[in-house]
Amino acid sequence: MAIMAADTDRIQQQKAVRGNFTRKADAKQGVSPLYSATSSRSLTGDEEYIEIIGGKRLEGHVTISGAKNAAVAVIPGALLCEGICTINNLPMIRDVAVLDELMTMLGAVVTCDAENSSMTFDTRGVDCSIVVNELVQSMRASYYFMGAMLGRFGCCDVALPGGCNLGPRPIDQHIKGFQAMGAEIYIDDGVLRARTANGLHGADIYFDVSTVGGTINMMLAAVRAEGTTTLVNANKDPQVVDTANFLNTCGAQVRGAGTDIIKIRGVKRMHGCEYTIIPDPIEAGTFMIAAAGTRGDVYVENVIPAHLEAVSAKLIEMGAKVTEGDDWIRVQAEGELRAAHVKTLPHPGFLTDLQPPISVVLSTAKGTSVVSETIFEARYAYAAELMKMGANIVLEDRIAVIQGVEKLRGATLYATDLRAGAALMVSGLMAEGRTVIKNLEYIDRGYEHFEDKIRALGGDVERKG
Repeated sequence: MAIMAADTDRIQQQKAVRGNFTRKADAKQGVSPLYSATSSRSLTGDEEYIEIIGGKRLEGHVTISGAKNAAVAVIPGALLCEGICTINNLPMIRDVAVLDELMTMLGAVVTCDAENSSMTFDTRGVDCSIVVNELVQSMRASYYFMGAMLGRFGCCDVALPGGCNLGPRPIDQHIKGFQAMGAEIYIDDGVLRARTANGLHGADIYFDVSTVGGTINMMLAAVRAEGTTTLVNANKDPQVVDTANFLNTCGAQVRGAGTDIIKIRGVKRMHGCEYTIIPDPIEAGTFMIAAAGTRGDVYVENVIPAHLEAVSAKLIEMGAKVTEGDDWIRVQAEGELRAAHVKTLPHPGFLTDLQPPISVVLSTAKGTSVVSETIFEARYAYAAELMKMGANIVLEDRIAVIQGVEKLRGATLYATDLRAGAALMVSGLMAEGRTVIKNLEYIDRGYEHFEDKIRALGGDVERKG
């Protein structure tokens, strides 16, 4: 589609914003105050590596951080509130640091209290709806700026998202929903541009597939639209519910989150609030799986056990003992674990993000396991690394057949995406000997102080380089 004449000034503004941001990033060396305040890690994580001496049983207590996947939706959602939002229990991770930079670039005043895992966003002065720079392309969830800025301004220019390479991850469901609410969408030079004549209006939107990002983006766009929006076949993931709860705390009217039908009645304005992000079910599940894989005994604390029912059930099936409290889960394992079949599904099924670490543990379980990946076709990129350690894995399309071996052996491994990186950490803890993991920028995107928490449980882990 040809660029509309009315957009000429906006395109020039976009180029100026990109230039100003580049100069700003150069001056700051690209490091968010949030990130530098909480870690000595370089943002060029590929220059560093993690060394693990495996074979040690994990034991003790670990406290789970705030949910990455909820945080990356709630922070852009603060743009809808022409006020001050304080977000607590934020994980101090790379993706949050990137959002800090992007929100500042848009004109928000951002204050970070890293010690208390909290950030405050004053969005009253935001008057820009353009997000186009290299940082946008470093994370998948940057597409939430589309819904948030369409909801507030009725227009946006957002660079197409990046993130982990997990195969095709289209945003067609997002575009279809925006169009149903009255937006005119076109893509120009890698930038999605959306325009409305008089703002968005309510609509009935049916998702062809269950989509976390699409469901959240439609909620963000609809909360200030004229009329009522109904989302059918909505995703039920905890981060969808958490985002809806945040929006409602700011004055939105979102009903039905956590079911497959969500209704949003648009409001004229939204106000600031103080809100606490839910604990991260993926980090919690990773530590539960690591406890079983090392035949350990770990209390995983600050969790919502209902969010982890699928992984708890699978670990019990494999022979681990799982005990639940109000906000903790204890995982104990010893001796041989049993093979199992795993099929990834949208929540409340077994989450695709936990498929790589559970597959690592299955690689030494007794018998033959079959893993079916139904969400991302390139999720098995970690398998080649695991086979360097002696794992017996046969891949066919989206099916992995895993024949349990007696033990894994240490090796030099390369993380290919965020969850693959976490899985390789688990493999190093389980393996005999020394394991080196590189491409740490992936791990740093989603796990706060990961190696520190592992070390506190008795793991022999050190970041070097």
